[in-house]
Amino acid sequence: MGERAHGISWLSDTAMRGVAAGRAASVLRAMRPLQWVKNAVVLAALVFAARLDDPASAVSALGAVISFCLVSSAVYLLNDLHDVDADRLHPEKRTRPIASGELPPALAAVSAAALLATGLTVAWAVRPVFAAICVAYAALMAGYSYRLKSVAIVDVAIIAVGFVLRAVGGGVAIDVTISNWLLMCTFLLALFLGFGKRRQEFAHLPDAVAHRRNLQHYTLPLLDQLVAASAAATLVAYALYTVEARNLAGQRAMVLTVPIVAFALARYLYLMRRHGGGGSPERVLVSDRPLLAAVAVWGAVCIVLLWPTG
Repeated sequence: MGERAHGISWLSDTAMRGVAAGRAASVLRAMRPLQWVKNAVVLAALVFAARLDDPASAVSALGAVISFCLVSSAVYLLNDLHDVDADRLHPEKRTRPIASGELPPALAAVSAAALLATGLTVAWAVRPVFAAICVAYAALMAGYSYRLKSVAIVDVAIIAVGFVLRAVGGGVAIDVTISNWLLMCTFLLALFLGFGKRRQEFAHLPDAVAHRRNLQHYTLPLLDQLVAASAAATLVAYALYTVEARNLAGQRAMVLTVPIVAFALARYLYLMRRHGGGGSPERVLVSDRPLLAAVAVWGAVCIVLLWPTG
C-alpha cells in the first residue's frame, strides 16, 4: 500500500512539474522573444558614439537592452490581456497563449507585473535617468494598448515614438547625447514599418476592422502613400545623417552605407507588395535572407568604420 501511495505521489509531482513547465513555456511565448530584436535600437548610441571599446559603456548598453526586453514583454502581456477578444478573430494572433486559453489571465497579469518590476530594477542599476526613460516607454505603450491604438495615424506615431525612446535610452545609459539626425531616422523608419504593418492588416485580414477598429479610417491608397512617403523620408534623412551629423564628421566613408539602406528599404517594400509581408517586421527580417544579409552587412560596415582608432 505504501509503495502504491508513493507511486501515486511521484506521478502527481511529475504531473505538477509538467504543468509548471507548460505554464512557463506559455509565459515565455507570450513575452514574444522574437520581438526583442527591436531593442537592438538601444545599441545605436554605443556604435555611433564610438564607445565600442569601452567595457563600462558596453555593460551599460547590454543592461539597457535587457531592461527594454523585460519591460516591452510586460507591455506585450498587458496588450494581449486587453485585446484577447480581438485576437481571437485574427488568423494568427488567436494562437497566442492568452487568446487560445493556454495562459490564464491571472498568471499573465502576475507575470507582466514581475517582468516590469525586474526590468525597472535593472534599468535603475544601469542609471536612474535611464529607468525614467523605461517608465515613460511603459506608460506610453500602456496608453497605446488601452486607448491610442484606436486613433488613426496617431497609433503608428506612438509606435515610432517608442522606438525613439529606445534610441534615447541607449544614449542615456552610456551618458552620451544621441544625434538628432539618428533620432529622426529612427522615427521615420518606425513610421515606415508601422504603416507597412497597417497596410498588411488592411489588405490581407478577412475582417480587418473587427480586429482593429481604426482600420476603418484608412484606405489602401492612403496606406500605400504613407508607406512610400515614410520610406523616401527615411532614406533621405539617413543619407543626410551620414554627411551632416557632427558625430560622423570625421568619418565621411559612412556615406557608403546609404546604398545598403536603400536596398534594405526596397527589399522590404518588395516583400510587402509581392509576398504579403510586413505584418510582422521582425519575422520578415529573420526569414528573408537578402534582407537579413543587408542588415548584417550594414551593421558590420558601421562597426568597422566607427570603431575607435585612437
